[in-house]
Amino acid sequence: MRPTAIDALLQETRVFPPSEEFKKQANVNDPKIYEEAAQDYLAFWARCAEMLDWFEKWHTVLEWNPPYAKWFIGGKLNACYNCVDRHVKTWRRNKAALIWEGEPGGERVLTYSDLHREVQKFANVLKSLGVRKGDRVCIYMPLIPEVVIAMLACARIGAPHSVVFGGFSAEALADRINDAQAKVLITADGGYRRGSIVPLKRNADEALKNAPSIEKVVVYQRLGTDYNAPMTPGRDLWWHELMANAPLVCEPEPMDSEDLLYLLYTSGSTGKPKGIMHTTGGYMTGVTVTTKWVFDLKDEDVYWCTADVGWVTGHSYIVYGPLANGATCVIYEGAPDYPDRDRFWAIVEKYRVNILYTAPTAIRAFMKWGEQYPKKHDLSSLRLLGTVGEPINPEAWMWYHEHIGGGRCPIVDTWWQTETGAIMITPLPGIVATKPGSATRPFPGIFPEILDDAGNPVGIDRGGYLVITKPWPAMTRGLWGDPERFKQTYWSKYEGIYFTGDGARRDSDGYFWLLGRVDDVINVSGHRLSTMEVESALVDHPAVAEAAVIGVHHEIKGQGIAAFVIIKEGYTANESLKDALKQHVVQKIGAIARPDQIFFTADLPKTRSGKIMRRLLRDIAEGRALGDTTTLADPAVVQALKEKYEGQEE
Repeated sequence: MRPTAIDALLQETRVFPPSEEFKKQANVNDPKIYEEAAQDYLAFWARCAEMLDWFEKWHTVLEWNPPYAKWFIGGKLNACYNCVDRHVKTWRRNKAALIWEGEPGGERVLTYSDLHREVQKFANVLKSLGVRKGDRVCIYMPLIPEVVIAMLACARIGAPHSVVFGGFSAEALADRINDAQAKVLITADGGYRRGSIVPLKRNADEALKNAPSIEKVVVYQRLGTDYNAPMTPGRDLWWHELMANAPLVCEPEPMDSEDLLYLLYTSGSTGKPKGIMHTTGGYMTGVTVTTKWVFDLKDEDVYWCTADVGWVTGHSYIVYGPLANGATCVIYEGAPDYPDRDRFWAIVEKYRVNILYTAPTAIRAFMKWGEQYPKKHDLSSLRLLGTVGEPINPEAWMWYHEHIGGGRCPIVDTWWQTETGAIMITPLPGIVATKPGSATRPFPGIFPEILDDAGNPVGIDRGGYLVITKPWPAMTRGLWGDPERFKQTYWSKYEGIYFTGDGARRDSDGYFWLLGRVDDVINVSGHRLSTMEVESALVDHPAVAEAAVIGVHHEIKGQGIAAFVIIKEGYTANESLKDALKQHVVQKIGAIARPDQIFFTADLPKTRSGKIMRRLLRDIAEGRALGDTTTLADPAVVQALKEKYEGQEE
């Protein structure tokens, strides 16, 4: 059994307590909430569930038969009703629900009344196509208001949706349709990305050659009449034609708390995607309370989560969580650097965004481009910033804090997963002092632990496996059609305990520091180093925008450290910079962490959600054939890197 201690730690001592002004107005500002949730966590979650409107109240809060949980048993509700109908009955009916910006330009605002009308009409369209409660509907669309309408319409009639990110290939789409046995596909003629057209309908047609369960395809006309999307008579139908005569009223289907709300596929290490199942009552409870508390969401706020709805972040923190709270949400179709590198900041200024939730990958790209881009815009409307998707390097955190938040905005660094449904470890911004690079404390009612191989807690500042020891409402209820894989993947390492697959350590203040996936650990001469912390040490150097670190075979040390580094504009990639970077890591962590090899690169292989594929970097470094590259945003990046690496191996 391998040890789990991380032997060299990045030192980070900066602390940022919430300001008195922020504390006073915060939705949650009493630290007793943690104690109350710990003392009786079922009562705590029951109180959170009361933030929703239920058609029938539950009779039992939790039934736990590991690894299966049932929450709010006997309760009946509807996710769409909670996101739309209940707001239409109040002053919020004329409040903006969605503010949409298209990449090539164009903007639309839908109020809650608009959303209510469009969702009911589209729910009736789905019914007219034979979709019934329990039927799966696949959605493959650009980030436009209609993708939200489609999701909510599915939820309204009790048809679980499976959203497939618009950047995925035809093959990936076919895999997901076939696994879910979806009956209807909702797509668009295309979308826009960095000025180019993404041919969604053509990709869909290719996928449907191998996806026989699809009976009808609804196509939204995003690109206009000049773009001739191929349409198959009898199968393919235009959204606008179906909506023209759709009835205006569709009553929401009462759903059992444990009825399936959606499937969302996440890549599996074996290649076959995993269909994560989320049910209605527990999931809606988790996303509703975390949105309100973590983002300190107020009725007057303009909130922008920059994710795509093809990922769980978009499901939980663009659609279900914010809309359940009656928020005004910005959605933007395109890339952060089109037509120029200030597009995000132009949007923040234009719509006076108050809350911004984005990924460390994006922040590191902004750092690389330079602070001149945010400086062009008035970002004074921002009052809270968030990060999601992977651990954030301390220097990226500080850049975000200073150049985007103006030094005044709390940063909520959130850890959670597709499988957890909702945020699990995060600061509550009116209570918790933040530290750059730390996700800080568990959300109230969440019980994480850090264990060694034998299942023992590892103690302070020792790395180990991050686990969750008690069930929580938004947890996945399983993998679609694959209960054995569900047990094996998440529940086989420790009995009755959820294994996250991530490494973490806890400091003397009880704060959690995420160390990346447990496979992203390097063993140098018997000392275990976290790739995340070596990367953070590199990014701390003023010349470095982004770094990816991997372990490579070393005859003496067992493993050496190879770093792939993107430098900021204005710096020169040369041997003296390599030496300086190596020495900088020694200063930040210690001699044991000195990189053996540094490779300068213009880009890194990333998934379409922005995560670095270190597995492929290891394939390159070890001279192996490249593994699966289907989820890469740009497969050409890894090929170019492979050629460069082989040409300059040190």
